[in-house]
Amino acid sequence: MQENKYIDFQEYIRAGEPHKREKAYAWKTAIGLQAVDGLYVSDYLKQTAKRHIEGEITIDQARELVNTYYKTKPIKEKDDDIMQEADKVSANISKLLQEETFAFTFVGLLAIHKRVFEDVFDFAGQIRDYNITKKEWVLRGDTVLYVSATDIKQAIEYDLQTEKEFNYAGLPMEKVAEHIARFVSGIWQIHPFGEGNTRTTAIFTIKYLRSLGFKVDNNLFADNAWYFRNALVRANYKNIQKGISYEPVFLIRFFRSLLMGENNELKNRYLLIEPPTEWRKEVEKMIEQMKQPTPTTTPTSLNFSVSPRFDKIFNVKNENTLRIVKTIGEEELGIKQIMELIGLKDRKNFITYSLTPALQEGFIQMLYPDNPHHPKQKYLLTVKGFSLYNEIVKK
Repeated sequence: MQENKYIDFQEYIRAGEPHKREKAYAWKTAIGLQAVDGLYVSDYLKQTAKRHIEGEITIDQARELVNTYYKTKPIKEKDDDIMQEADKVSANISKLLQEETFAFTFVGLLAIHKRVFEDVFDFAGQIRDYNITKKEWVLRGDTVLYVSATDIKQAIEYDLQTEKEFNYAGLPMEKVAEHIARFVSGIWQIHPFGEGNTRTTAIFTIKYLRSLGFKVDNNLFADNAWYFRNALVRANYKNIQKGISYEPVFLIRFFRSLLMGENNELKNRYLLIEPPTEWRKEVEKMIEQMKQPTPTTTPTSLNFSVSPRFDKIFNVKNENTLRIVKTIGEEELGIKQIMELIGLKDRKNFITYSLTPALQEGFIQMLYPDNPHHPKQKYLLTVKGFSLYNEIVKK
């Protein structure tokens, strides 16, 4: 029975049909985010998620099955309370991520919390009316200073309005990533709810980035949920007596990976204040590297009317990369389809001078990477490729 409990989300994401792939993305993100509070889901939830991905049940049926499971379970186990919260929240998040709806408002943020923690917290969707502190591992037991309960609504509305007025036009992608990191950090520091702030912030962020046109890779949230939370903590912690200042570079590093496809190491040990001696030099070196400006290179001539900043942000090697990224866009295309759309006939030259460089430079990926010669092989953009595509379309 054990094999039925395990879900290879990556297999669905990599090789599944489009509708299965989107469901798998949502479930993997939803389950992965439970790690921010040290929670983990049950095998029953995994089985239920698989049934939904396969199309046997709807997402609402999946949520109802999870609720019924805990109401009717004859024998209570010691971890039931932990898993019940994780299971219900995962199912709620999965549904939210599959909906193309979003409200960039104070009420919209509250609505996300209410829907994520429906049937879990009595205060779902309600801002806290008391002040809070939280002991953080990454701060060695110290706490971030959160916004006073009386100022929560005003603080959120101010941050949202400021963000609405921000102009992204012509902004290099590394600056976009930095700005998004600081905006998300500010929303999280308000900590408007008694519990569930990081998970709510993550869902709000994913939905917001989608509303801006970014094709974000939810895997980063799923696989690095604990890092995401610790990076938010470090971005909002300052202790003059200990010589510690706000350190947003860790969070910026996360968003550069998310939005620009950078392959940054997201290790929690880098975030620990007053790290052990054996870690200190490595951490200091990492921080120094993150503060260095992005290296630039000079590309070959470009036929597209695009910004010169592509060379320093994305390290584009030649015009063929831009052309293939622009052609694939949000589609999954085979070699023949790509060549036809570009207007090329020489398959060998196309593979040598366009397809292979784009693959090697990390702008596109195979639908079936473990079987390059798969009869249904297609190509799609990576996170880095989508970031470049968004820039091309914007221009």
